[in-house]
Amino acid sequence: MPGTFTDDVEIIEAGQGGGGGDIPAGGDDDGGDSGSGLPAIPSRAYFTAVQLALAGIVMFFMALTSSFLVRKGLGDDWVSFALPRVIWFNSLVLLASSGTIQVARRYMREGAVASFRRWWAYTTALGMLFLSGQLVAWRQLAAQGVFISTNPSSSFFYLLTAMHGLHLAGGILALLYVTFRRWRRSRITQATAADLVSIYWHFMDGLWLFLLALLYLGR
Repeated sequence: MPGTFTDDVEIIEAGQGGGGGDIPAGGDDDGGDSGSGLPAIPSRAYFTAVQLALAGIVMFFMALTSSFLVRKGLGDDWVSFALPRVIWFNSLVLLASSGTIQVARRYMREGAVASFRRWWAYTTALGMLFLSGQLVAWRQLAAQGVFISTNPSSSFFYLLTAMHGLHLAGGILALLYVTFRRWRRSRITQATAADLVSIYWHFMDGLWLFLLALLYLGR
């Protein structure tokens, strides 16, 4: 039929090969292409990676716990000392941060971006406050003459709290990453990243409670 081929070419050019519009960058489903031009990684891959990382952290701290218990039982040179009172305040601060991060996630699911950012910032601030409180605890012990080399018990206190603090500092960096990352060209959504960071953060809270019980009961 005359003109049919020309009409077909015009239709293809107008539709750009049949595409149905632009794909939103950074806010797409994790199973499709991202705005970065690279195929998006399925969200389950990120969650699996986090689970493997947490398993490694558990093994690391279990090794430290075993060393703590074995060293305490080796001889009579283990000298107990009173934990700084600020430790209990720090624990409350960290528990409060688990609550604020859950509120932030709820606002994220509701699409309330401003509220999400505000409560996410509260979590970040509480995490920083916790680390500052841990430094205060160290200074209080030093003022009492309890240093890392004073006794095996004090050595483990400094070691365990320092290792937890380093891992928590990594969580704070992740919180800041979620806040300031430009998500329009990301291979995952901000909501997925927030979920991943919240899992890690809750794990850090639970780990601290375990270490606190160990240090208090194992003095």
